[in-house]
Amino acid sequence: MNIAANIADDLEAADPGIGHALFADAPHSVSFNKLRKRLLRQVRQAFDDFDMLKGQKRWLIGISGGKDSYGLLALLLDLQWRGLLPVELIACNLDQGQPNFPKHVLPDYLTRIGVKHRIEYRDTYSIVKEKVPEGATYCSLCSRLRRGNLYRIAREEGCDALVLGHHREDILETFFMNFFHGGRMAAMPAKLLNDEGNLMVLRPLAYCAEDDMAKFAAAMQFPIIPCDLCGSQDGLQRNAMKDMLADIERRMPGRKDTMLRALAHVNPSHLLDPKLFDFSALSVTQTS
Repeated sequence: MNIAANIADDLEAADPGIGHALFADAPHSVSFNKLRKRLLRQVRQAFDDFDMLKGQKRWLIGISGGKDSYGLLALLLDLQWRGLLPVELIACNLDQGQPNFPKHVLPDYLTRIGVKHRIEYRDTYSIVKEKVPEGATYCSLCSRLRRGNLYRIAREEGCDALVLGHHREDILETFFMNFFHGGRMAAMPAKLLNDEGNLMVLRPLAYCAEDDMAKFAAAMQFPIIPCDLCGSQDGLQRNAMKDMLADIERRMPGRKDTMLRALAHVNPSHLLDPKLFDFSALSVTQTS
């Protein structure tokens, strides 16, 4: 079955104003319903393009308390309620020991909306503060420590995949960070098998715009928890990439979508990597 071909019909089959209990207080405006349907359509398109549902029975959803992970959970619950996501969902927050972190917010919220969840405490904050020099970027080490713990938790919970809330801009920013600073062409994959080969990492928001996720979060009134660690640092490379992409989009609307499409249309013979294309095998055909 081609999911993409049936997306519109499936989403029209149910009244957009009803759904999971999470949406009880959601707006009923035309603009919000359009936004909700667009995001659901994009998530299902990612499911289809990257075959995300193949062999999947149980997902661990990483919940940070930010707009994107809240939005991811809401969209997955919406699809599950509609009968379009036959996967068991478990939400997980990793409490990394950051000072003034409001420990009650996420468990209270997840309990209120009836979502199975696990709150895990690991003081990675102290490790990051100890290992990273003052003024340097915390994000890389913090992310690695968080990901390692989430992998472990996913396996302990018997999950087939760890599902993360990275969106279109995250993917593009990562590509340009690698392009400008790493000297390689690589982005965040929408679907990745971990090194051990026993867990998938999925990013169903790959086609979703950050601006749409922000509008969705504001309309849903998610209890956002700001990051006081990396969020307090200025001049991060990722912020520079974000500003660059925003400037390009302002001057040439639609370029972000074009760039995302480009990542899905790669021509190895027109690049410079002999590991991807056998240039030595090229030869001129002699004619008489």
